[in-house]
Amino acid sequence: MKLSPVLAGMRTYPFVRLAEAVERVSASGVEVIHFGIGEPREETPEFIREALVAALDPLSTYPSAEGLPELRDAIAAWAGRRFGVALDGDREVIPTFGSKEAVFLLAQVLDGDVILVPQPAYPVYERGALFAGKEVFELPLEAPDFLPDLDAIPEDVLARTAILWMNYPNNPTAATAPLDLYERASALAREHDFVLASDEAYSEIYFGDPPGSALQVADRTNVAVFNTLSKRSSMPGYRTGFVAGDPDLIAALKRYRPNVGVAPPEFVQRAAAAAWGDEAHVDAVRGLYRAKREALAPALAARGLRHAGGDATFFLWLEGAEPGLQEALLQQGIVLTPGDYFGPAGAGYLRMALVPTLGQCERAAELLVGV
Repeated sequence: MKLSPVLAGMRTYPFVRLAEAVERVSASGVEVIHFGIGEPREETPEFIREALVAALDPLSTYPSAEGLPELRDAIAAWAGRRFGVALDGDREVIPTFGSKEAVFLLAQVLDGDVILVPQPAYPVYERGALFAGKEVFELPLEAPDFLPDLDAIPEDVLARTAILWMNYPNNPTAATAPLDLYERASALAREHDFVLASDEAYSEIYFGDPPGSALQVADRTNVAVFNTLSKRSSMPGYRTGFVAGDPDLIAALKRYRPNVGVAPPEFVQRAAAAAWGDEAHVDAVRGLYRAKREALAPALAARGLRHAGGDATFFLWLEGAEPGLQEALLQQGIVLTPGDYFGPAGAGYLRMALVPTLGQCERAAELLVGV
């Protein structure tokens, strides 16, 4: 058969490669503590599971691409409480099947030849661009702040741009962004008529001041914010998120999304509405990730590994690893992600996702000192 040349020419998705390496180690009988993939493994809070069960209906129908009004309103209300912004749930919010599919598909909705992508970055920005037939232009993120230099983007590139991707709190560096960066980026988006797409999946995992949002800019024209309950509420398997922002873009997504059939089931949407309405469980989630960081910090320091990034997300962006350390740790069952999985700019770093249980993190700290 004739495959898409984009698919045929694309390297295996990085975390598939990591899973294959982990499988080889597991097959040798080594107990694996997986800090590689950023998939929360804590229990979804009971009240959310109860809301899901209560929403099950003997009559199962196709969900609307626009999502349930009560979920759109719950998201708008959360954004108001969290960021002090007023969103119209009918015009400025659309629920999504997690945020990954919405991130991947956005390039298919918009005109323009170029997608501006941070480097290092979550691989889906680039892959969504390539499958949409777009050109990728990389924006380096460099220590210590890991922020893009928007003034360095050539005018001819801006003129051909469809999307500027930003991701703060950042994966993999854990950096956060100031509001003036969002204001500058949104001004460029309006001037050159592209979309500022802000992936804020980790907005609720932080250990200092609460991070801001692109929703807080003075003018949300050409602005789209993506978020998800996977991290905030330990709900990765529920696949529920949203896009919020410019009403014209939300209207375009309402036209596009019925064609690809990615609306979340209504029983999941009702559970999501319950989750967005509660903050107590989110405080508990943050406290747990803080405990994991504190359990691992002395052992990482003893190995000469320093967190080079910011004070948010459940990631540590580690520098100082001697050659071969990642493989040595893997053979001991401690799985970290090589930084270059996020692009060439990540070379020399390791990313540690604090998703194992607290007990496993404490065990890993013991192993780190002994490797």
